[in-house]
Amino acid sequence: MLPAVSRSKEVVVKRHIQLQILFVMCAALSVFFSTFIASALAQSEPFYKGKTVRFIVGSGTGAFYDLWGRLIARHWGKYIPGNPEVIVQNMTGAGSLTATNYVYGVAKPDGLTVLLPNNSIYIEQLVGRKEVQFDLRKFHWIGSASQDSILFYMRADTPFKSVADIVRAKQPPSCGGSGTTSSDYIVAKILDLTLGAKINSVSGYPGGTEADLAVEKGEIVCRAHTLAGHFGREPFNSWHKKGFDRHLLQSGRKRDPRAPEAPTMYEVLEEFKVPNNSRRVAQALLSGGEFGRPLMVTPGTPPERVKILRESFAKVLKDEELLAEARKGKMDVDYSSGEELETLVKEVLDQPREVIEQARKILGN
Repeated sequence: MLPAVSRSKEVVVKRHIQLQILFVMCAALSVFFSTFIASALAQSEPFYKGKTVRFIVGSGTGAFYDLWGRLIARHWGKYIPGNPEVIVQNMTGAGSLTATNYVYGVAKPDGLTVLLPNNSIYIEQLVGRKEVQFDLRKFHWIGSASQDSILFYMRADTPFKSVADIVRAKQPPSCGGSGTTSSDYIVAKILDLTLGAKINSVSGYPGGTEADLAVEKGEIVCRAHTLAGHFGREPFNSWHKKGFDRHLLQSGRKRDPRAPEAPTMYEVLEEFKVPNNSRRVAQALLSGGEFGRPLMVTPGTPPERVKILRESFAKVLKDEELLAEARKGKMDVDYSSGEELETLVKEVLDQPREVIEQARKILGN
């Protein structure tokens, strides 16, 4: 039997050990709960809070795509949880090919970079351009603010009053554009290959604004661009008052009431008895209007952030202030969902080989 003093020391040692164990456990629990609480707070904090969303517009300042981008950017942030700042960055070049390559392959897939490209960007991939470094099927499509047809216009002081006049002309008119998938270039090539209407295509303008200025200066005499843009901003509003331009053709299936004198591409193709296969090529190349003003984000963006952007985009297009500004600027809001655009891009890119080959021929690929 141990002496009383030894038993007392043993008890003290045991209690000391127990206290140390209890202290370690409490410390561990403290760390655990601190981490848990911090994690919970982080999860409850909206991802976009304190962040900046870059809105990459693939055309120059003042162009109609740019006007749409800035209109959306001014109001979108308040519908995104966390209320981030949304800023527009113009990235011009090759009909928005530069911007699309950038957002696909350089921008982080974090939902903080949104792309608004030219609505005919799909053609670059359709015909297999070597400069294409993206697959539109892999983008996450957010939605579109509008749908729009293409209008082909000519200076009124030229002798060309109809497409037939261009077909009969000995000296072709010079039309301008920003790249080989711009509306200008596509319309010119379709008219050439299907009707024999010769047009001298002058590409390389940074954006639509610069091409319009070139028309005004007389460097070129014609262009093709969105019908809404033509009736929604300067210099066209002033042009119409002065009778500066003439409307020769539009791409929609029916005539737009703003340009009732301009026949549709389908009417013209029927008038000239163009074969069905060539008509199908023309339809594929003119599908850009159905994309309207498409928004997309980098492949690999977390699904929950894609969902946030899609839902907030649908909401902002119902914003009363945005709608009022759109009406003032003669910009027609016609929403398409991201899911609809994803379906559309797959349909447009899934073409028979003979259609793709003829499209390549039209575009000189």
